[in-house]
Amino acid sequence: MKQPAAIALFTALATAASAASAQGFTPSRPVELVVHSAPGGGSDVFAREVAEMVKRERLLSQPLNITNKTAGASTEALAYLVEKRGDDHTLAVFTNTWVATPLTRADARHTVRDLTPVARLVLEPTIAVVRADSPYKSIGEFVQAARRSPGSLKQAGGSVTAIESLTGLLVQSAAGVQWTFISTPSIKDRIANLLSGKVDIIIPQPQDVNEHIAAGRMRPIAAFTEKRLAVLPAVPTIREQGIEVPIIANARGILAPPGVRPEVVAYWEEFFERLTRTASWKKYVEENQVEDVFLKSAGVGPFLEGQTVLMRKVLQQAGVKVAS
Repeated sequence: MKQPAAIALFTALATAASAASAQGFTPSRPVELVVHSAPGGGSDVFAREVAEMVKRERLLSQPLNITNKTAGASTEALAYLVEKRGDDHTLAVFTNTWVATPLTRADARHTVRDLTPVARLVLEPTIAVVRADSPYKSIGEFVQAARRSPGSLKQAGGSVTAIESLTGLLVQSAAGVQWTFISTPSIKDRIANLLSGKVDIIIPQPQDVNEHIAAGRMRPIAAFTEKRLAVLPAVPTIREQGIEVPIIANARGILAPPGVRPEVVAYWEEFFERLTRTASWKKYVEENQVEDVFLKSAGVGPFLEGQTVLMRKVLQQAGVKVAS
């Protein structure tokens, strides 16, 4: 499907959903929330936080159960959702990985275009972090070391299409250096590998490592943001350090299976909008240093199309082979 046609289809579907009455649907059994990461991974943690907030705020009369479909860096989760066509009690947490993975795998049978957009929720910035006893005080010093000894430094991350992985590739491409990438299943594993000295750098979200920074176990050496983070004002951005790379923040939001009725989409859209107005949500946003960027279903399709264009460009710039 060509991009303009895809955008038009997304918008038409979402607009129809918004126009429908959400009163025509109410969940009557447990709701499944699908994530592509393993327990302890970013999407799994986020989904469990959402489920806890929903329970605390009493927004749903039915349980919200997390289902982990971890194979293929979102390909299994995408396929699982497609198989749930028309299921009004199944949702999924999407991230940029859901956009990027189908661009890199010839065996990927589905993309986010095959699913039904519901809502965008947050954008998450990333930072580069080393151990506190590391000799590297800046990303520039880390790059210099990588230049002196190609492949000897190690970065832990998720799949090759995860934001931290792509960000590391972009830095290497822009600086003309190379280090070794080690894929790990969860942020806890990445943190453990860094603290134990098995790897030299990780590129997490700030909330994942704040306690380690505060305790003096880790040192942030760059922020992958347009401007310095309010929670880490002393940490210069990657561009302030003379490395020009695209700034990509991880988006998290909600998709539904294909063929879901408009009134169901309208219900879930309004449900998540209500969640973003709660005290629990506002506390989550503040404590985790994420951007609250709620977007209704009518805007999610065009947003994902734009992300597809951006991720294709980023992958190519990072030297990753992109499927045609």
